[in-house]
Amino acid sequence: MQSVGTVIIGGGVVGASVAWHLAERGETDVLILERGPRQGLGSTGAATGGVRAQFETDINILMSRYSIDFFNNWEHDCGYEPRGYLFFANTPEQLEYLRMNVHRQQALGIEGVRTVDCDEIRRLVPGMNCDDILGGSFGERDGFIDPLAVMRKFTSGAVRRGVRLQAGVNALAIRTSDGRVTGVESDRGDFACDRVVLCTGAWAKELAATAGIDLPVEPMRRQIVWARSHEPLPPGLPMVIDLGTGFHFRPCKNSQHELMFAYPDPDESPSFCTDLEEAFVEKIRERARLRAPFLYETEVIRDKCRVGLYENTPDHHAILGSCYVEGLYLANGFSGHGVMHSPATGRALAEIILDGEASFLDVTPLAFDRFSKGRLLHETAFI
Repeated sequence: MQSVGTVIIGGGVVGASVAWHLAERGETDVLILERGPRQGLGSTGAATGGVRAQFETDINILMSRYSIDFFNNWEHDCGYEPRGYLFFANTPEQLEYLRMNVHRQQALGIEGVRTVDCDEIRRLVPGMNCDDILGGSFGERDGFIDPLAVMRKFTSGAVRRGVRLQAGVNALAIRTSDGRVTGVESDRGDFACDRVVLCTGAWAKELAATAGIDLPVEPMRRQIVWARSHEPLPPGLPMVIDLGTGFHFRPCKNSQHELMFAYPDPDESPSFCTDLEEAFVEKIRERARLRAPFLYETEVIRDKCRVGLYENTPDHHAILGSCYVEGLYLANGFSGHGVMHSPATGRALAEIILDGEASFLDVTPLAFDRFSKGRLLHETAFI
């Protein structure tokens, strides 16, 4: 049996960030267990790589503010490209919601976020049907990153400082005794440890249950259609989101002709399915046709389409920190925001593990016990 101080289960971007931040603090007796033959085959590799500070809740706004600053100032190139996020509204209620959010975001120090009228929306997205749009909000510093590049830089930095990574190891159970962690059972043998950090995304619930934790996380498929336009896309195209339906589209990095579009299909039910459905492709193409001819007049590139799993919680906010099993730490339930919030998540977990609490940011609103105490959060702009 191998012995190690801390086992991080899950080698995606969240687990890699936790390892990097622990190593930055000098905690290098750390082992990352990745069940895939290599990192990035799960949700991290399927992510679109969007980053935004346009959220409703203070904690999401502040997690984004920290993370975007991190991406912008990191010594490593993570592909951060501030193309902007444009949310548009079709009803007075939606528009007022966006206005209130902008005021809140500005009050919390978010720069470059503002409300926009239809004329500016037409300028930002030439060729889009704006007949039913009343206005929106735009965040200049929102944009895109490369999820795999972020994961790899976190991992290489951690490994360089002494953290170990073992791929092809499937964790089967978290072992406990007298209410505290004692180790991890895997298909490649057992590991004795004092701490476990659970970073297995949509698959976290089953492992948490082996330690007696009822983790309110469920998998939800997200299908992303990748398409090519025969004509060049409008220059400077941002991420564009219909607040009412969640339908959104964005240009692909380093291409004037390729884009991605998706939306949270209300007909989708929780599952671990990662197949692309032709019916969904046609459904989303119809939405694209109604919104902009340049979206519909594209050719779907099926071998580039992505299907990943969101790890949803009841309030669509992450679960960060400790629980009632001593030595077990949770970084789960990001509901599509794991990549963009990975820097803040890694630092928060490192500080909670080593200091007992996160001092750079109050992440207690994301505590596990909020569900039992009825302190759920609320976020409307869930895509």
